[in-house]
This record gives sequence, C-alpha cells and structure tokens, in this order.
Amino acid sequence: MHMHIKQTLAVGVSVAAMLATVAGCSSSSSNGSSSSGSTISIVAAENEYGDVAQSIGGAAVKVTSIMSNPNTDPHTFEASTSVARTISTANIVIENGLGYDDFMSKLESASPNDHRVVISAQKVLKLPDSTKNPHLWYNPGNMLKVASALRDELVKMDAKQAKTFDANYTKFQASLEGLQSQIADFKSAHDGVTAAVTEPVADYLLELSGVKVLTPWSLQAAIMNDTDPSSQDSSYQESLFTGKQIKLFLYNQQVTDDTTTKYLNLAKRNTIAVVGVYETMPSGYHYVSWMQAELKAMTAAVEHGTSSERL
Repeated sequence: MHMHIKQTLAVGVSVAAMLATVAGCSSSSSNGSSSSGSTISIVAAENEYGDVAQSIGGAAVKVTSIMSNPNTDPHTFEASTSVARTISTANIVIENGLGYDDFMSKLESASPNDHRVVISAQKVLKLPDSTKNPHLWYNPGNMLKVASALRDELVKMDAKQAKTFDANYTKFQASLEGLQSQIADFKSAHDGVTAAVTEPVADYLLELSGVKVLTPWSLQAAIMNDTDPSSQDSSYQESLFTGKQIKLFLYNQQVTDDTTTKYLNLAKRNTIAVVGVYETMPSGYHYVSWMQAELKAMTAAVEHGTSSERL
C-alpha cells in the first residue's frame, strides 16, 4: 500500500470496536432494490463522488458523504460508529480505491450486505493496485466513467426512473465536456509551463493541462505517505524556487507540515504564484465548478502571477 498509512492504522483499531455496534444494522432494512418512489441510499467516501452521485440520482437518491471537510487531513481520518451504521444500510457505496479510502472496505466487511452495490473508481477504471497516484477525481474523464457505472446501477434499482437517470447523466456529461474544453484551451495557451507541487493531488489535471511538474515523484510520494523527503530531493525542490525555474506552485491545503510550509514560504519569497488544491471538495462548489475554479486559479497564476492559496 502506498499511501495514507496513518489513516489505515487508525481505522484498523476502531473497526473491531464497531463490529458489535453495527452487527444488527445490516438486516433486511436494506435489500439493494428500490421500488419507484422510495429513496436509494448512497454513501460516498469523498464528497466529490457524493456530488456526482447527487447529480445523477437527483431526487431519487439520498447521498451521504463521509469525508467532506476541506480543513481536515484525509490521511488521518477516523471513521465513527455512525459512519459504520450509515454504510451498513446503504444501497450503493462509492469509493476511490487504490488504498486511498481503505477504511471503507473495512467497514463494509464489518457489516456484510449481499445486496449492497460497491462502486470503486479504481475497479471502474480497471487500474492496478500499483497505480502511483490515487487522486483519480482530478481527471474529469475518470469521473464520467464513475458516473456511467452509477447510472447503470441506479437503473437496475429503479427502472421506472431510467429516463430521469439518463437525462441527468447526459447533463453531467455535457458539463464535463465543457470543463474538458477549458482544460484544452489552457493547454493550447500554456503547454509546457513549469510547476512545483507538494504532493500529486492535482497531477492528473496538470498533465491534461500541459503543465510540466518538475518536483521529483519521490518527493511527492514521500509527502503523500507522511514520510520525510530525501535531502537530495529537498535540495532540488528548493532550487526550483530559488532559481525561479517554475511559474506556479500547487499547494495541498489539507496536508500541511513544516516541510510543505517551508516550500510555501520559498514560493512567496521568490514571487512564485501559489495555487491551493484540495483532496475533498471545498464547500460552495460542485465537482465541475471546483475543477473550473482550480483551472481559473492556474490561469491567473500563469498569466498574471496571482496567487490563490484558497479557493
């Protein structure tokens, strides 16, 4: 497993304690099917997936997102008993996979339910466990595939509302096409622009946008996995700022420590524009408007040297 070590350890300890609490919660109250008119319960590990689920399901679904606070570090997330209970009665669970939200599979195992459908972005995208970067939602194409898988499951559960689910999916698809067009515009204007990052949160979006990340992967992975970067990587990263080799700096607002703060201060001292990125969707946004805001911040950074540390 390549990331979120603290999270997994913390949750591993707490799941055993929840078993007794939720053991009686996965009874016939949730059978995975829904007659027309009844609400389909969806639990999303991260609120960006929850937002997509709401877009596709509309009034037919009740969505609960577990990780939704942009001010917390998802690496150290601890699931509560109420979270375990919510998962135990869900019709559909949506998770990222790739070791990012391992607490979900632990909680699912703690409350077996043969009728519960689990949609894993990793499995939908057929990605191997060795995939380096788990932040899949920063690629809009990935979210479209997850939305398509969700639409299919919703139709199975409530066939009478199939036309509504299809219409919602088509609308979401159109909004993603608009976003992808904006990404293409950025690439056409700024292809090859250089950046440093703290960790690979937005790397998929940067790659699609033609941004060249100069931060060594080994440094990104070290910070993502809550370990210290090598002194060689740290020196190289610092030289990107002091040598003004980069036009923008992508700073993860949710996972900060002395190392990331040092880079942030280096960016400010060397007048390099900072763009704040997030692992869970900030409040006030939907998935597409969030990605558009990140793209707008990147554009302001490259074209005007403007920093947007927070969205």
